[in-house]
Amino acid sequence: MTHRFAIRVYYEDTDMGGIVYHANFLKFIERARSEWVAGLGLDQNAMRDRGVVFAVRRVEAEFLLPARYGDDLEVRTTTASVSGARLVMDQVVLRGGQRLFEAQVTVACMNLAGQPVRLPAEVRKRLH
Repeated sequence: MTHRFAIRVYYEDTDMGGIVYHANFLKFIERARSEWVAGLGLDQNAMRDRGVVFAVRRVEAEFLLPARYGDDLEVRTTTASVSGARLVMDQVVLRGGQRLFEAQVTVACMNLAGQPVRLPAEVRKRLH
């Protein structure tokens, strides 16, 4: 299952040369993950109220080509693996089918004290 998220590059996303500032790719993929989770029917506010949150544990990223002001991009998110307390996702940012950025993101499930906890059953169910 691949989730697709459209994003447009605004002036605020770019450096003085009109090229997307590298850290903004992380914002783009974060937005896509948030929409993906919501699209699964998971309410992260309700999860937090029950004492469970997601935290990014690791990001391995490769910047392939620049994105520029005015570009229409697509972020594709796929589940790479699910374990007891971790979720690994592959994310790619494309412009017209051309890969600009790739990342593998590991998210850990934690309690509000920052200790790892198992993914809730409802989350595992929707991921499989």
